Amino acid sequence: MVSPPESLHALDLNKLRKPEITFWSVWDGNQLAGFAAIKELDAGHAEIKSVRTTNAYRGKGVAVKIMEHILNIAAERNYQRLSLETGPQDFFTPARKLYERFGFEHCGPFGEYEEDPYSTFMTKALG
Repeated sequence: MVSPPESLHALDLNKLRKPEITFWSVWDGNQLAGFAAIKELDAGHAEIKSVRTTNAYRGKGVAVKIMEHILNIAAERNYQRLSLETGPQDFFTPARKLYERFGFEHCGPFGEYEEDPYSTFMTKALG
């Protein structure tokens, strides 16, 4: 585990079933390649809850395709902002670089988050 339990913000199965959550999975035939989830915070603001690629598909562009899909959905839904929480540890460096590549910038806590040494917050204003 990279972060202590009190600093984990991943959604369990019951929380993924809430109406404000949209979840996608990416498949290559019968092989899971990755998944993502967003949470609508309000009509103009959503949070990226997860972007994950399975080990077998890392470095093959799956996370980029997921991010492109999320940004397309955000545009369709007329969100003005996307935000996210991730870790500051080295384990999360690839994730932070992915988000930065898509124009996300570091910011302070948003929504119900509070400052936490195990959290890094990022946001992107949308067109």
